[in-house]
Amino acid sequence: MKNRLMNLALLLMVGTLALGACAPATDSPSPLPTPQTGGQPSRPSDPVGARDTVLAHLAGSYPGLAPAPSLAWTEKRTTPQELVGGEGYEYTAGDWVITVSYPVVAPESVVYTIVVANKKTGFHWEGQVDAAGQVTELWLPGTSIPVGGQADVPALVGGNTAFALNLYQALKGRPGNLFFSPYSISQALAMTYAGARGETEQQMAQALYFNLPQAGLHPSFQSLDQDLARRGQGAQDQDAQGFRLNVANALWGQQGYQFLPAFLDLLSQSYGAGLQFVDYINAAEQARTTINDWVSQQTEGKIKDLIPAGELDSLTRLVLTNAIYFNAAWATPFDERATQDGVFTRLDGSQVQVPMMKQTGSLGYAGGSGYQAVELPYDGYELSMVILLPAQGKFAAFEDSLDAARTEAILKELAPGQVALTMPRFKFDSQFSLKDALSEMGMPLAFTSDADFSGMTGNRELFISAVLHKAYVSVDEAGTEAAAATAVEMSLTSAPASPVEVTVDRPFLFLIRDLKTGTLLFLGRVVDPGQ
Repeated sequence: MKNRLMNLALLLMVGTLALGACAPATDSPSPLPTPQTGGQPSRPSDPVGARDTVLAHLAGSYPGLAPAPSLAWTEKRTTPQELVGGEGYEYTAGDWVITVSYPVVAPESVVYTIVVANKKTGFHWEGQVDAAGQVTELWLPGTSIPVGGQADVPALVGGNTAFALNLYQALKGRPGNLFFSPYSISQALAMTYAGARGETEQQMAQALYFNLPQAGLHPSFQSLDQDLARRGQGAQDQDAQGFRLNVANALWGQQGYQFLPAFLDLLSQSYGAGLQFVDYINAAEQARTTINDWVSQQTEGKIKDLIPAGELDSLTRLVLTNAIYFNAAWATPFDERATQDGVFTRLDGSQVQVPMMKQTGSLGYAGGSGYQAVELPYDGYELSMVILLPAQGKFAAFEDSLDAARTEAILKELAPGQVALTMPRFKFDSQFSLKDALSEMGMPLAFTSDADFSGMTGNRELFISAVLHKAYVSVDEAGTEAAAATAVEMSLTSAPASPVEVTVDRPFLFLIRDLKTGTLLFLGRVVDPGQ
């Protein structure tokens, strides 16, 4: 089956995710008993009992909206063959679909997770039933935000940072320079995760470090986006148009294909992602052009042709896109007159002449065993770039050791100090197909025909066929421009100390972060600024 597509973009990246139809599992029709409506069963002992417990609860709580008690249900086992320790079943009756999943544990400890949806009316309810018959509601009908949808931005940022560094480790084997937007990728996959269920949902949560439940994850992304949108008021950029940090999302669905209203409402409210219809069946290339044009527009022309020719076809049903664009001036620009050609030593020991910028002043600095770190704030002092310079001959060891914990420790060590900084100008782009990396990180099921994205459509027809990412970065004396079509002034009371010299004349890593929340917007390395 040909690849569909999903692309992501963040700040200087755009992301897109395409979901394609997969073959449905074989049905095993077997009419099941009609649930009781006079009261919920006291102790469900199997998925049918758990289903009937919920149906009785819905009949009492949502009369006129819940499934009629006279319905005869057809059962289908949906547990993937390779899954150990869990079970899943799907029950259908007319337009109604009920999914039941649960871990295989001692009967007195089992908790059934249940989703009840109607493909025609858009009714959507989620909850859990324990072995004692207690029903816990997680998602109420008629709402687009799950129950208990409180934002927890610090927890979200912590998980996103862990994912960013883990993904870097998965991608570092690529030769040459490297740049991507982990925030863009996380957000595009979070929109996809909103429709995941069962083992697919569990794998995605683990691989993406979504430590919050769905009820808290999406409101947290919404809150973080709103916070980031307030950055840069009155600040400058590279090109006299003003500071820009823009994040945009959009959905591109097959015309005539039915998506659950609750899924669309959630993505619209939490991510500002509206659904636009295209025709993959009869005009896939036209749809590709439409999506790519949107990506280019959102990234001010820096990310073009995110989706390559032939990527979309008649089996594509949905493409989710995230684009991010960033343009900011340094708080203290480099003096162009001080820029001179200098030697940069590559990993293999060869050398290249590149323009080297110079600046001496008060910057955040940390020095540790095998590295130096320098922080350059952007105008407005709300975002910054952090340069991580491994010691000579220690690049591979430092790169291998870089995880969320070490990154956090280095950032905490940054303190104002006099720094004589020399670093290269650089500009390059990167592009990735992330399917293999994400599968190896723990979510392979999402890319197979056994995937469960029934939260999007009420059935299991869709899977992720591709995750594409493309990013661009340009750093010069004025500031930074980045895009992805999938970054305290103190008065001196005494004479300044001799500045620490930091000469970035060898391969280095860098990140662009939001100072208030700690969000890593971009992450990359430069092994050849002349590339």
